[in-house]
Amino acid sequence: MLLTKFTRNFSVLAAILLAPAAWAMPSFVTYEGVSDTAAGLTATRDAFRAAIGGGTTAGANGSFGGLRREINWDGVPNSLADPTALPADFFNVNSPRGVVFGTPGSGFMVSANAGAQAINFGFSSDFNTFSAQRLFTAINSNITDVFFRLPGTSTAATTTAFGLIFTDIEVAGQTKLEFFDAMDTLIYSHYALTTGNMGLGFLGATVTDGAISRVRITAGQNKILANGLLENPNDDVVAMDDFIYAEPAVRISVPEPSILALLGISLIGLKLVRRRRCGNGADRPATVLQLRT
Repeated sequence: MLLTKFTRNFSVLAAILLAPAAWAMPSFVTYEGVSDTAAGLTATRDAFRAAIGGGTTAGANGSFGGLRREINWDGVPNSLADPTALPADFFNVNSPRGVVFGTPGSGFMVSANAGAQAINFGFSSDFNTFSAQRLFTAINSNITDVFFRLPGTSTAATTTAFGLIFTDIEVAGQTKLEFFDAMDTLIYSHYALTTGNMGLGFLGATVTDGAISRVRITAGQNKILANGLLENPNDDVVAMDDFIYAEPAVRISVPEPSILALLGISLIGLKLVRRRRCGNGADRPATVLQLRT
């Protein structure tokens, strides 16, 4: 009777695990737009803001209603702007907003304000700003990784939306966003629209039935080495302005449907083995004890 009950319950469990509709896949909504001016791009930015929520009034550390965070780089002190490198954890320690940066390059830099150093990393005929005056870039790399933390702590977190503003995307198929889940599996990838010289572009996405653990930003093909210095003057160089993202939080990770299906198949195999062993009287007591647990 115990075995019959186990078999019946097991069959129900396996059916749930193997049902394709039982576990939703991540679903994304992309927001994108380009303009020659900040005013022309504001509607796209605002639509993304509204999708996340939080209103328009900023609280401490770029928090909007506890639902959204923003970074516009302008609060970075002159002592940590061009030519000085920005610490990778500045926006989780100095100004705790729940992000830590990584790059294959040598670090990060925020552009200088007028009068302190040549603005826009020394490329004023290439870059424009959405929210004056500062811009952001990786140093010696076109790649920036964004990792999420509970703001002000070392606790890993996830988000459900991320977007940013680029400037000077002149070549298609190079600048893009990639989202990764808690298992570091790629779940979203999208190329940014071209903006033309000194143009501004927004690219972002929200996710439902999923969470973003890491964002990889590929900004153009060129690399800024220092103020006014590029790795290759002929490649497209792209800089970044405002970051906008949903409040980082610790979310329960739901296994991928493929993993659940594999688990269900494994359990079915275990059930069959148990049934086969029950034909041997010597094995039956151990099997019954196992079933009771």
